[in-house]
Amino acid sequence: MASAAVAKEGEDPHGDGRWMLMHQRFISEARDGEPEVIWIGDSIIQNLSNSRIWDSSFCLMHSVNFGISGDRTENVLWRIQNGELEDVAPKIIVLSVGQENYGDSAKTITEGIQSICSFIRSKQPQAFLVILTLLPRGGSSSPLRARNTSVNENLQEYVKGNSRVQLVNIDTGFVQLDGSISHHDMFDYVSLTQKGYTKAFEPVNELLTTLLQEMEGEVGRTEAEGAAE
Repeated sequence: MASAAVAKEGEDPHGDGRWMLMHQRFISEARDGEPEVIWIGDSIIQNLSNSRIWDSSFCLMHSVNFGISGDRTENVLWRIQNGELEDVAPKIIVLSVGQENYGDSAKTITEGIQSICSFIRSKQPQAFLVILTLLPRGGSSSPLRARNTSVNENLQEYVKGNSRVQLVNIDTGFVQLDGSISHHDMFDYVSLTQKGYTKAFEPVNELLTTLLQEMEGEVGRTEAEGAAE
């Protein structure tokens, strides 16, 4: 099995224990918050909590943010296997990971993401799983950009035929005609700006809004049917 698909505790390069402290906080937030939407992943998810679209939309959906900058697929897998999905019953789980798997091939990263998805589906079968595509990055000839494109193609095949899992393309036009990425969207050509977050996550906002409305409608119909009986 590829290392990206084998759970591994996050590293502590500075020796201050922050990674484990965040993991333990997430477990408490999951237990105490009764979230309807759980966001899990790396820096894209962590920094989303500082965006305008989080404040105006996602936090109103009763969301919790379990993103840790620098996390690889194996670190996210370890976290969800060690408490972050305990004592919760979310309606939706949003996953964004793989960007930080430096040195791994597209195939290896895909296997890591699939392992995470399999665990989520077994642990939280009631939840609708939303997987986000990896964004383009760097210059037009960047091997990491090509790698991310391959991962996205693999994930498109993976979700086919699964009505409870959906891949959302969050690349809403970041690559310009000359192959470059504007610093107005990604200030360092990988990290999203406020404008970039709004641009990338509006499709996610639309999907989650629709899903939650449909789920609320299903609950209402079930309660009405129960009352009629």
